[in-house]
Amino acid sequence: MIGEFLVLLYIFVLGIFVGIEVIGRVPPLLHTPLMSGSNAISGITIVGSLISAGAGYSTLSSVLGFIAIVFAMINVVGGYMVTDRMLEMFKRKEDKK
Repeated sequence: MIGEFLVLLYIFVLGIFVGIEVIGRVPPLLHTPLMSGSNAISGITIVGSLISAGAGYSTLSSVLGFIAIVFAMINVVGGYMVTDRMLEMFKRKEDKK
């Protein structure tokens, strides 16, 4: 049990470091397409989190599933807000309401 937990913790921490390195090296020109991809991945994360939170395996899995739902929803909403704001910059003056 402890061995499995340590392996999962190791994978989680490694994923954090890889994510920081990958995101930190993205040029500003690719920010909007990356945000769109991130929104799609967060949508998948929400589905997995709902399954984890609602499966009823243990209290820990329900709590972690709920936390994952909250963070993924923040990412999705924030991503769409940033994308919408960036697309507003490309509209002509007469198109704006």
